[in-house]
Amino acid sequence: MADDLSDTLKKLKITAVDRTEDSLEGCLDCLLQALAQNNTETSEKIQGSGILQLFASLLTPQSSCTAKVANIIAEVAKNEFMRIPCVDAGLISPLVQLLNSKDQEVLLQTGRALGNICYDSHEGRSAVDQAGGAQIVIDHLRSLCSKTDPANEKLLTVFCGMLMNYSNENDSLQAQLINMGVIPTLVKLLGIHCQNAALTEMCLVAFGNLAELESSKEQFASTNIAEELVKLFKKQIEHDKREMIFEVLAPLAENDAIKLQLVEAGLVECLLEIVQQKVDSDKEDDIAELKTGSDLMVLLLLGDESMQKLFEGGKGSVFQRVLSWIPSNNHQLQLAGALAIANFARNDGNCIHMVDNGIVEKLMDLLDRHVEDGNVTVQHAALSALRNLAIPVINKAKMLSAGVTEAVLKFLKSEMPPVQFKLLGTLRMLIDAQAEAAEQLGKNVKLVERLVEWCEAKDHAGVMGESNRLLSALIRHSKSKDVIKTIVQSGGIKHLVTMATSEHVIMQNEALVALALIAALELGTAEKDLESAKLVQILHRLLADERSAPEIKYNSMVLICAVMGSESLHKEVQDLAFLDVVSKLRHHENKSVAQQACLTEQRLTVES
Repeated sequence: MADDLSDTLKKLKITAVDRTEDSLEGCLDCLLQALAQNNTETSEKIQGSGILQLFASLLTPQSSCTAKVANIIAEVAKNEFMRIPCVDAGLISPLVQLLNSKDQEVLLQTGRALGNICYDSHEGRSAVDQAGGAQIVIDHLRSLCSKTDPANEKLLTVFCGMLMNYSNENDSLQAQLINMGVIPTLVKLLGIHCQNAALTEMCLVAFGNLAELESSKEQFASTNIAEELVKLFKKQIEHDKREMIFEVLAPLAENDAIKLQLVEAGLVECLLEIVQQKVDSDKEDDIAELKTGSDLMVLLLLGDESMQKLFEGGKGSVFQRVLSWIPSNNHQLQLAGALAIANFARNDGNCIHMVDNGIVEKLMDLLDRHVEDGNVTVQHAALSALRNLAIPVINKAKMLSAGVTEAVLKFLKSEMPPVQFKLLGTLRMLIDAQAEAAEQLGKNVKLVERLVEWCEAKDHAGVMGESNRLLSALIRHSKSKDVIKTIVQSGGIKHLVTMATSEHVIMQNEALVALALIAALELGTAEKDLESAKLVQILHRLLADERSAPEIKYNSMVLICAVMGSESLHKEVQDLAFLDVVSKLRHHENKSVAQQACLTEQRLTVES
């Protein structure tokens, strides 16, 4: 065999120059046979013989051997070590020229050769790009799209595969294909050839690659991809095939327009059916499919229009089915159910309807099942839902009387930052303008001590920020001396002073208002802490800083006036020459700031 191959290669060198078609064809047949028996070894011999360079001259449209030469190149390019040699031998340009051939077999083998050379090869892709191969292939896909005979479908499959290998994991080449209009063509292909498994699969892989690119989403949204994918999905029984469609649906469903199209095409009903079929199975594939299906369902609810369509005023069958997931024993469904409720709870109307219809009790029951060694993701999702539901003013009192604070406080001992973050946000929403609840929570020493601890969670900026905001909210909404005393005793004052220097204006403001209430109601109790936290110096800095927002300047001056009641703080104010900065603010463009500057200046002058 080895000797035969060596003879064939020698003979091929001679016949390639002579161009005697019959003996040339015989040599090529021998090579194809050898490649079929041992591709790697034969490819190594071909590379060593220097015959690749001759192939470039054999790739001519007129020759009857052209398809066989392209077939040999396609076979050798299955080996990674042969791809760069194929490029170096100058084969790309003549192969791309052959894409203009009218001969179906030549087109097929040329498509295979180019596709294999491009596979995982930067050099191959680059050469095909420079030779303009992609555009010719896309034009072929367009013109051949409607023909459904087997030979044509095979050619379409090869061309799709070639484009996939050409652009896989290469953003700039994928963007190039998108600009050439490949997406509408592939969607049309999928619609016409959905009976052809190989071609369908190739289209799906191509969609999966392209859908990751943000620029593709608009093009996809202008086609009927949603309809085609849902139609295809309904036909699939095999897990692997459905998995492939899921891999395309997930990135596409990140686009709001496509979310709505998928909902209108009936994807939700398919997903609900999958959940129903797989919920009690312990097979690995079924568990994976249940997770993918329910995750995708939650993703569809992230779009405002798609969410509202499925909510249907709280009467929608989809909404009702999702509700039934919450009491389920399956953690994945509990999670998806709670996340779905959090997504439905994105406008006041939905929130009010859901609270009036008992959703809070369902979520509290769910949380109760996850207090001890609970599932962190379920805890996080249920707290997210409660936080969103607590936003409308009308819901707060209802949720408080339903016992939501007690349910939430059970997670105070959690060491998981995502749970801590949502717990804090939920409590903050609940006490907004609810004086009694704020006072009750603000006197809860365990809670306040935990907040003070979390105010130092430097590794978790979100938890730190929310803890500070809740501390401030407890004071602002309760206006209670007892709450202030609890916070002073727990060491919370220094955190509120630090919060006044936050980069977020809203947090600065919340801190200053809380500190002004402390100074007005319990200055004697807080005096030492305010002094050691360097409050007066910070206020001086905020007033002198031109970048401070008007409301920050205003509240800083209110606070200066309030702390003058303390002898030691008053002395600090005098030592820092506040009159200079305050008098400059009398002509501030903001009227409230200018008025407060006049009042503060009078106070400073009288007290000095």
